[in-house]
Amino acid sequence: MKADVVVRGGTVVEANWSGPADVVIAGGRVTALAAPGTAPPAATVIDASGHLVMAGGVDPHCHVGFTSGDFTSLDDYRRCTTAAVHGGTTTIVDFAIPRPGENPADVAYAQRAKAAEGLCDSALHACVVQWDDTVPDQLASLVADGMPTVKMFTTYRGETMADEDTVLRTMKTLAALGGMVVVHCEADHIIGDAQQRGADAGRIGAPHMAATRPGLAETASVAEILAIAESVDAPVYFVHQSTAEAVELVAAARRRGVRAFSETVAHHLVLDDSAYRGDHPERFVCCPPLRSADQVRALGRHLFTGEVTTIGSDHCCYDTAQKESRSTDVRAMPNGLPGVETRLPVIFSDYVAHRGLPATRFVELTSANPARTNGLYPRKGTLLPGADADIAIWDPSAKWQVTAASLHMATDYTPYEGMTLTGRPRTVLVGGRVIIDDGTLTDPTPQGRHLKATPI
Repeated sequence: MKADVVVRGGTVVEANWSGPADVVIAGGRVTALAAPGTAPPAATVIDASGHLVMAGGVDPHCHVGFTSGDFTSLDDYRRCTTAAVHGGTTTIVDFAIPRPGENPADVAYAQRAKAAEGLCDSALHACVVQWDDTVPDQLASLVADGMPTVKMFTTYRGETMADEDTVLRTMKTLAALGGMVVVHCEADHIIGDAQQRGADAGRIGAPHMAATRPGLAETASVAEILAIAESVDAPVYFVHQSTAEAVELVAAARRRGVRAFSETVAHHLVLDDSAYRGDHPERFVCCPPLRSADQVRALGRHLFTGEVTTIGSDHCCYDTAQKESRSTDVRAMPNGLPGVETRLPVIFSDYVAHRGLPATRFVELTSANPARTNGLYPRKGTLLPGADADIAIWDPSAKWQVTAASLHMATDYTPYEGMTLTGRPRTVLVGGRVIIDDGTLTDPTPQGRHLKATPI
């Protein structure tokens, strides 16, 4: 057996096992996991002694060059994927969200064409806002072309919010095609009332963000969407769940036989609403907002119980100037935090290094399950033979401080500024090519591919 690359001496970590093994790579794919010292000769040999060898992260929730309201995030596929690979993520899943009057399929095909600009591969969620007679054919085309997941919103009235009938029709149509709805759940009427009360009291700026989008709005919407999915026997994936109660609603539905999945995101697992009482509250404005420290702890416990399916970043790369420009009214602010580069390091540090989350569970949450729920497994999310040789070689004991200046995202700030983390990727391979070596980008050649996902 000929090999192009061998990664030797490390501890391979999969979602369901870990142990010493050498990874053999040929033609851009893993061809074998060999007993230590038994791998064949190779042109390139990477010494991973003392390191964890994991499938590159799959980020199921990225917004690249995303326009919402008056604001567009500042990155493109080149910048986003450059940041991603520095953080150990080797596949991103982006969103193609139509503006009013645009067709979902047209927007998806246009966004898909940008994948070649990336340093790593990407997949895509489409989005439906309003039902009309053309939507079934558009959905059929999207699923046939490898885009079986469709984002829907229960908030942002007048922009991306879909009504209950649209959600039901889209779920039903997609289920028959092998697709799945991906839902941002916040009950818009509850949020609207909370925001109006805040405005009336002069408490509508960034320091008051948490009160303007209460946790009750999320759980109310999750319960309604679960009922719709259960009524039509359709799968459903909930993005950025920010409360333990929301996750528990989904887990209870799953026990009843509903095919339902919970995503949490790094900032809801690590940061809390005390950030809104700090010097720069606008930098932490996101939807759903950061929750109380008690809620963060309760949500984090579900990483250990198995009730969380995936961890994403919900990456939205706005900068300080954009955030500050509307900081006195959260209704007009750009919502979202930059995080594609920091997702894996902050979760590894907080939960694996300091709280004892098994490294196997870390891989399951950040790579294997995101690949499975997006129709990309076993091409992505594993190092079993046949998988793409996307690999993060991780130094589990490295100590380092997060600063915006040392990161690679297209912004001037990070919500994790000044944090000291334990663990980070040292070497990253994409398709068997070393593109990060000792933390430095060594191959900036764009070779990204749009991945056609299989039915869910």
